[in-house]
Amino acid sequence: MTSLPNLDLLPPEQLRALAAQLMQRVESLDQTVETMGKKIHRDQTVIEKLTHEIAQLKRLKFAKSSEQLNPQQASLLDDLIDTDIAAIEAELQALQTAPPATDKKQKPKRTALPAEFPRTLIHHEPDNTHCPCGCALKRIGEDVSEKLDYRPGVFTVERHVRGKWVCDDCETLIQAPVPAQVIDKGIPTAGLLAHVMIAKYADHLPLYRQESIFGRAGLAIPRSTLAQWVGVTGVQLQPLVEALRDVVLGQQVIHADETSVQMLSPGAKKTHRSYVWAYATSQFCETAAVVYDFSHSRAGEHARNFLQDWKGKLVCDDFGGYKASFELGVTEIGCMAHARRKFFEMHATNRACSPNKPCATSSYCTKSNAKPATWSQIYGAKYGRKKPSR
Repeated sequence: MTSLPNLDLLPPEQLRALAAQLMQRVESLDQTVETMGKKIHRDQTVIEKLTHEIAQLKRLKFAKSSEQLNPQQASLLDDLIDTDIAAIEAELQALQTAPPATDKKQKPKRTALPAEFPRTLIHHEPDNTHCPCGCALKRIGEDVSEKLDYRPGVFTVERHVRGKWVCDDCETLIQAPVPAQVIDKGIPTAGLLAHVMIAKYADHLPLYRQESIFGRAGLAIPRSTLAQWVGVTGVQLQPLVEALRDVVLGQQVIHADETSVQMLSPGAKKTHRSYVWAYATSQFCETAAVVYDFSHSRAGEHARNFLQDWKGKLVCDDFGGYKASFELGVTEIGCMAHARRKFFEMHATNRACSPNKPCATSSYCTKSNAKPATWSQIYGAKYGRKKPSR
């Protein structure tokens, strides 16, 4: 740092030059201070942003990944319980040959469907309005029942009118039979039940969400009622499931695979791994069918319980659960997709296959749209010569 000269000994010209130099230096320092202030503010903003991101990353990596059940999640378990109870009651009712003698209980009166819903009149009258004695029947009244139907966003009501016809001479009363319903004495039509089932199992809409959706359409159906409908409908659909299973087991070739699903157990407040097994017909079968079988574990006994006495050809991966079925007469067919996957991984990792030296199966399994190769072509690709003739 240079020492300042004695200002008393400097002439006026040097004093003015020194003052101008000092003023220029002060201005330069002011600009430097302003620039450094902006840089510090910018750096502080970046530091705060990075600190926030680090905190988020630490929370994602080290914090709890599971949370306690909220009320909405707890309601999912209630829906499952109500569904199972309704299904069990429907099965028990189907097994009872005669209803037990019990005291008559006063049933709660069903709330009438809203009057503002559009209504469609459906009349059910006898095919013949003449009595077997030859007299003409007289209409003396009617029974009216209402069924709730639903199209996305709109509720409608089917009003079924069944006329009562009587003969004055022999006092015979004739009335058209009640149309068959999925749920006896229930208000939902088959269309409404199909919508609830598809929304729950195909569109993955829980019942509490469907309840709010129906509420916006004008009628909030309680989720407990929806759960009962699901349970009873599942029991009514069981014959179709058995028929579809018979169709699949009637084929000589079946594709099988299993996948894990997380199941939330009531009361446990945590999930455990369960499995869904899929059994499908082949692409060459005229009937395209898939049957799903749920199990709590991956044990091979579940596959054996489904296949039972079936002795066809099973296309599957190398999972050990199928091995016991092969010892019981089932023919194992390896899955080409799984075999190709290993060659692809080997090629991607080690570049073992090259255009000049293709791997053993690249000529017939690397392209999904390639034409099926003959056994001679496969043998030649593997061993480099034609397959010997028998």
